Amino acid sequence: MKIAVIGQSLFGQEVYKELRMDGHIIVGVFTIPDKEGKADPLAKEAEKNGVPVFKFPRWRVKGQAIPEVVDLYKSIGAELNVLPYCSQFIPMEVIDNPKYGSIIYHPSLLPRHRGASAINWTLINGDKKGGFTVFWADDGLDTGPILLQKECVIQPNDTVNTLYNRFLFPMGVKGMINWNQSAETLHNWIRGHDKVPGAWADINGQKITFYASTLLDNGSSPRGQLLEIPGSCRPGIVTKEGLVLFGNDGKALLVRSLQFEDGKMIPAGQYFCLGSNAAVELTEDEKKFAEEIRAVWKSILTNVSQIEDLTDFFKSGAASMDVVRLVEEVKLRTSSFQLQNEDIYMNTTFQNFIQMCVRKLRGENDDQDLIVDYVEKDINNMIVKIPHQLFINGEFIDAEGGKTYTSMNPTDGTALCDVSLAQKSDVDKAVAAAKEAFEDGEWGKMNPRDRGRLIYKLADLMEEHQEELATIETIDSGAVYTLALKTHVGMSIQTFRYFAGWCDKIQGSTIPINQARPNRNLTFTKKEPIGVCAIIIPWNYPLMMLAWKTAACLAAGNTVVLKPAQVTPLTALKFAELSARAGIPKGVVNILPGSGAVVGQHLSDHPDVRKLGFTGSTEIGKHIMKSCAVSNVKKVSLELGGKSPLIIFSDCDIDKAVRMGISSVFFNKGENCIAAGRIFVEDSIHDQFVKRVVEEVEKMKIGDPLDRSTDHGPQNHKTHLEKLLEYCQIANMEGATLVYGGKQVQRPGFFFEPTVFTDVQDHMYIAKEESFGPIMIISKFRSGDVDDVLRRANATEYGLASGVFTQDISKALYVSERLNAGTVFVNTYNKTDVASPFGGFKQSGFGKDLGQEALNEYLRIKAVTIEY
Repeated sequence: MKIAVIGQSLFGQEVYKELRMDGHIIVGVFTIPDKEGKADPLAKEAEKNGVPVFKFPRWRVKGQAIPEVVDLYKSIGAELNVLPYCSQFIPMEVIDNPKYGSIIYHPSLLPRHRGASAINWTLINGDKKGGFTVFWADDGLDTGPILLQKECVIQPNDTVNTLYNRFLFPMGVKGMINWNQSAETLHNWIRGHDKVPGAWADINGQKITFYASTLLDNGSSPRGQLLEIPGSCRPGIVTKEGLVLFGNDGKALLVRSLQFEDGKMIPAGQYFCLGSNAAVELTEDEKKFAEEIRAVWKSILTNVSQIEDLTDFFKSGAASMDVVRLVEEVKLRTSSFQLQNEDIYMNTTFQNFIQMCVRKLRGENDDQDLIVDYVEKDINNMIVKIPHQLFINGEFIDAEGGKTYTSMNPTDGTALCDVSLAQKSDVDKAVAAAKEAFEDGEWGKMNPRDRGRLIYKLADLMEEHQEELATIETIDSGAVYTLALKTHVGMSIQTFRYFAGWCDKIQGSTIPINQARPNRNLTFTKKEPIGVCAIIIPWNYPLMMLAWKTAACLAAGNTVVLKPAQVTPLTALKFAELSARAGIPKGVVNILPGSGAVVGQHLSDHPDVRKLGFTGSTEIGKHIMKSCAVSNVKKVSLELGGKSPLIIFSDCDIDKAVRMGISSVFFNKGENCIAAGRIFVEDSIHDQFVKRVVEEVEKMKIGDPLDRSTDHGPQNHKTHLEKLLEYCQIANMEGATLVYGGKQVQRPGFFFEPTVFTDVQDHMYIAKEESFGPIMIISKFRSGDVDDVLRRANATEYGLASGVFTQDISKALYVSERLNAGTVFVNTYNKTDVASPFGGFKQSGFGKDLGQEALNEYLRIKAVTIEY
């Protein structure tokens, strides 16, 4: 780099030597005139090397720069000014002239003691600490952005000379650009320079500037291509995540962005990929778009006569406000992609900027790092593209040992595809990725509003792919396509949008506490994300259960490792793909298809998982709760089994009661956690109710769930079908009356007839145990005996949901107050909404999904007390 040194004294001389030793070219030295015929040490050293030396007695007169002096200075073509403890007043025409500005060393801990006599004032004021500051010079050598500060203890007998010679001189020299330092020092140096104009090094003959540094844990050695860094103790490594640099202490840091001399900025992980992407040829519409953007550039860069392909946005005079304007101007012309400020910094020429915009318009740019080995199926009048591998740290990868299993289509019992089967080592990888993303990645540092923007974008992508998602859900779970489209997928989209809106509204509170007189206190609370969260979901609503938990988890700022049900993994893997395309950072979302005994158990036991959310059976929920307690007392929320009562009084709207009663049981083939597991009907309308229910059930069309006219699709898997058959056999043995159904449908696949039992007594197996299938259980209760039917309805260890049908508002309120369940439906059923909390009592679990309350499951509250 071409450097001008402006200063004096032995210190200036030593800085000059260090710069030359580091390979920089000193194009000029500016120092003070000779004293008593003796040149300043800096001047003597430069003259010895044949470097031009200028000895100006002053740089300006009456506050104005001297033109001849400035012209002489500009003639040397410096790219950076270094001012080692300079005591002269340098005009801004000189300070701002080089491409990289001016660095000044100041003999004090700014903002204390500005000016040439700073060392003296440190001692005069009796300071206990002194030091030096390196900063970008501003007007009058005042402080601009501070790059580095070092402090020292002022000893009782220090003088100006001892302080200078003991600390300010040697440490000041060492503080110049030097890559052979500890990782933390390098990290501080890079982040201290960030963004104006950055810490740099000469790499392969190019000046490379480093941005966005983070310290790395001492884990496994990173894999990538070696990159020689002059002066560094060992080569850097270009990885997918960025450039890993090593300090002389053996520790490492990660640099995520690099900038070249021409202003082009790239992700550091793409250093060796420069020039590999061929330019795309523009269509006629894209050419029109390019000309519109050319006009925008012209309106911003008013000093440029014509915008050429190689016109550089920043070299043509653009500033930070111009970046904001360009982003907004592009946004006005297209809503199909979101432009970020960083996109402009990384594509500074008009040609590169247009190429980037066109790739984004085509949906290419955001996906360039995502490689998906799809299973493609021509089905439902579309080509569905299904990922089938594990998703860990932003990549689809095979499971350890290449292990797989076959996912089946419940409609005909045929194989859909082989899916990677996660092992314990895969769980460790996913948890480590989630932990790093939370603790060191951009997700943990992200502004909540920006986090919400990404979740909104994810919801938009889900909506764009809703037909594909619904089709995958149908062939994987057996859900009727229309229901999958409206509820499985539709409510999932609504859930992500709802929680995206909560991201920047998670607030603490101030609390009045007893004052510690004569002092006072301020106590406030902060709601913070927990960290790595594990989520285990069931097979009945594969995507919706994912959304109910994951949306709140991400909105709160956590990272997630999710295990879908082994029999229904495919929409979760498609969701993983969409999350990556939405820009959710790597490691934030991880999806692990696999068995509960391996993946679920290891997540429950894992010490780095701090929260586990589970939906499934009560038996498994108890086991998970025990494992979470023994492992590390991780926070748990459980949505477990149900045997939800529905009470139908004779004063109900019978048409609505029949319609909603059928829906309460047969919705989603009965594979519904809040399904009415037992319907109590007042004896005066019992027979009428049963007759009308059977008439309606007989009309239900059983068949291909992709057929839009189908009402009832296949059960999820063969084992579940066999359980339902056994359930009906027990009911018949115990004396319940089978009114309709009770058999497997004689066709390929796992189809089971909608079934109705009456004359069910409270002691029977089917009155106590959940079928989780399309089996309606009807019992009578005596007319007018409200308290008795409430006693019977509550005589269960479950308490997930309940319902009541009556037109008597007083009776409705009385019953709803006394039903022991987390949700009570009055004159409706299955009416869930993203804004309404959902969760059970007793052995149906604890904790809430949906609504504001769901956020509390993924937050921790910290109290802070300040005395003043």
